[in-house]
Amino acid sequence: MADHHRDHDHDLSSPLLQSPRSDHSPVIISIEADGNDAVSDPATQDQLNNHDTRYHNNPGNPYWFIGSDGLSVPGPNTANPFLNDTPHVVGVYEFVKIVVCFPIVLIRLVLFGFCLLVGYLATKLALEGWKDKQNPMPVWRSRLMWVTRVCSRCILFSFGYHWIRRKGKPAPRQIAPIVVSNHISYIEPIFFFYELFPTIVASESHDSIPFVGTIIRAMQVIYVDRFSQSSRKNAVSEIKRKASCDRFPRVLLFPEGTTTNGKFLISFQLGAFIPAYPIQPVIVRYPHVHFDQSWGDVSLGKLMFRMFTQFHNFMEVEYLPVVFPSDNQKENALRFAERTSHAMASALNAVQTSHAYGDLMLLMKASELKEENTSSYMVEMARVGSIFHISSLEAVNFLEKFLSMNPDPSGCVKLLDFLSVLRLKTCPLSDEMFGFIDVDKNGSITFKQFLYASAHVMKLPLFWQACELAFAECDPDGNGFISENQLEVTIRPAIPDLNKYEIDSLFRLFDSDGDGRVSRDDFICCLRKNPLLIAIFSPTLLHTDLSEAGNRMPGDVI
Repeated sequence: MADHHRDHDHDLSSPLLQSPRSDHSPVIISIEADGNDAVSDPATQDQLNNHDTRYHNNPGNPYWFIGSDGLSVPGPNTANPFLNDTPHVVGVYEFVKIVVCFPIVLIRLVLFGFCLLVGYLATKLALEGWKDKQNPMPVWRSRLMWVTRVCSRCILFSFGYHWIRRKGKPAPRQIAPIVVSNHISYIEPIFFFYELFPTIVASESHDSIPFVGTIIRAMQVIYVDRFSQSSRKNAVSEIKRKASCDRFPRVLLFPEGTTTNGKFLISFQLGAFIPAYPIQPVIVRYPHVHFDQSWGDVSLGKLMFRMFTQFHNFMEVEYLPVVFPSDNQKENALRFAERTSHAMASALNAVQTSHAYGDLMLLMKASELKEENTSSYMVEMARVGSIFHISSLEAVNFLEKFLSMNPDPSGCVKLLDFLSVLRLKTCPLSDEMFGFIDVDKNGSITFKQFLYASAHVMKLPLFWQACELAFAECDPDGNGFISENQLEVTIRPAIPDLNKYEIDSLFRLFDSDGDGRVSRDDFICCLRKNPLLIAIFSPTLLHTDLSEAGNRMPGDVI
């Protein structure tokens, strides 16, 4: 499922990032035949060469020189779409129920194992000798898969879903070739396999799951790697191809991309909506009092055990009216997804949020590093991605950096811990850097503020040009490497009283491979990981003639 605002004919590699503001002219580094580089945009030259006047006219913002007009960070969102309400067995009733149901658990386990084995063998037989898997499964093989489908219903029975309440009916495949559903547990894929036998879109990692991988291959699964643009693009093409052919079964997607607790509907990925075919939304509920069946932040083993030890687990499935793409050609996939999401959230009585799978990654990373208030590190990644075009993996890297700053139990970092990780000391410039992030002016920063500030700086019109120019200033010899002494000379105007130990510490931060010198790649990589550090080069950049520095630039601007 795709990891974002495109037209129908766009693919998943289209960026969410809006095109640069019209008031910022592009910067072009022209490489002359004689080796002399020149900056051809006079607006950029003016912007970087206005010295002390503009510096003093922009107090408190150390990034004005690369185009920042200040930082705005939305307030914290306390919603946690991944929180399971009953992660532990609580109360006498639940303990008694486990004891009473324990003999039943053994019977259920036997039934589960037997059905899984029979279904696996039937699927292996249905797949035996089938080579042409790009075309729909032959009828006789599909009929043989009914054995596996019946087994899947028996598996649901073993989990305590003795009856399942349905409301509405599946629309004919000719009308709605694509089905989307909210995703709460691993139970929904089993149910839909029995009910619809659809083609599903799933993570490539599912193929290696014992037994399950074989069964989902029989569904002519569309595999996707959510972190690969080419994989997401290919998945959209396959969705469109299979949805357009009535000989294939329906295509089923869980557009949230992960499981939630059912109280919220998080942002939709766009893979189901880009092909612009009619879609039938389906909503699933698990009414409960003592046991929340949502997967969320609970381990699979614990969730299965709790299901096995219930007298009965309730499940409701509601087929909603088909949502058709608009006749208006200007409606893009994002708008189509929003209309579908709104219909599902209204029927579920659920709250819509801008959380995404990336927030679950942040939650898991914070939990892995034993942080206390893990939910405070979620940032609504769908919104962050749309504003800054930052990936979930980059956000996790920034979280690791933030967590190394030793946040307190509430998830906040103080000035000295912030400076320690960036290898800086207290001075007017470093105070400005911290104050720039501390939008609430309460003396501490949150991860959300740190992430927004880092992403904001990287997105600024002149950030990458400034990185290139800073390297050129540190490398006056033009040999492509920076020594510790050269780095010291360049940054001392920003932080005058650095001692030898502090210079060495900062140099080692830039010298990622530890070879005693900083290459251009080392330098750019460090600023990509620590974009806030570009501020320490501002005094040098502001007092440098851009055209002369451009002549020493080692390469093209990123």
